Amino acid sequence: MKSVFSAIRAPRLIPATRVIRPAIFTRPFTMDQTLQCPPFTQKVVQAMRTLYPEELADRAWDNVGLLQENIQSASGASSIVLLTNDLTIRVAEEAIAKRASVIVSYHPFIFRGLKSINLNDPHQRIVLQLAQHNIAVYSPHTAVDAAPGGLNDWLAGMLDDVTNVSAVKPIAGFTPEGFEGAGYGRLVKLARPYSVGWIAKRYADRLGSLRHVMVARPFKGVNKSNEIRTVAVCAGSGYDVLKDTAADLIVTGEMSHHNALRLTMVGKWVLTVFHSNSERQFLAEVLQPRLQRLLRETEQDAEVLVSREDTDPFVIWDVKDLPDL
Repeated sequence: MKSVFSAIRAPRLIPATRVIRPAIFTRPFTMDQTLQCPPFTQKVVQAMRTLYPEELADRAWDNVGLLQENIQSASGASSIVLLTNDLTIRVAEEAIAKRASVIVSYHPFIFRGLKSINLNDPHQRIVLQLAQHNIAVYSPHTAVDAAPGGLNDWLAGMLDDVTNVSAVKPIAGFTPEGFEGAGYGRLVKLARPYSVGWIAKRYADRLGSLRHVMVARPFKGVNKSNEIRTVAVCAGSGYDVLKDTAADLIVTGEMSHHNALRLTMVGKWVLTVFHSNSERQFLAEVLQPRLQRLLRETEQDAEVLVSREDTDPFVIWDVKDLPDL
């Protein structure tokens, strides 16, 4: 009886000098060295850094800079920039329709690391849409807040008879040359007292003819005065910046219920105008002309547009005007 092992052929020996190289490894992998960021995108990034250096941003939590890059193509890129306060799907589609090559979004549309990129998530869908149409995204956020001549100085400048404006939280350590005094929030001292009503109307008018603002009054017995001599301002959600400021009135975009209660219990007035309402008009009044002027020094055809699709998500409804059905 033959052994079952005798039927098994011995393996064919391969000469030691012969090396087997599977086809998959025959061509070395190399990065495409021809991929480059378009020159116009680089100019936009440099211009934004000139106006609002990224060193001024609060890197402890903020995400600023060139968040999505585009690629130089043979067809070339347009010299159009679209400014927006928030990068939504509607704003992304607007940028595509207007053939913008760069979006400057005040708020970062990417805050944390992405574990996937798919169409089910609205923010990831924006990434895919913009990549498909070769559009870059830059976000300056708190660098604009902190810079002299930036967003918070713009808010402070809406008041009359101002005798002094200073940063509530100056930036500690290094600040770029020409940006001394940078910091978050502004404390405004007035030469004479103004009523809360007058100040509320002034901000409502300057921030886009707003019909409604929200006011929290000091507790009775803590501060009965309606006269304001000092105002602390901070765009967006300003409580953490302004909470310990010695000011009669706190002006910001939004504030939580409990934070507003705390401030009113220590005798402060609070005026909120909704988050993005405290920021959006700055784009048209200040950033658009500044950025376009700087870009046209080297790019004569540069055009900086302000989004028409960018709006605050909240509106005030008077329920009396709503139909019963």
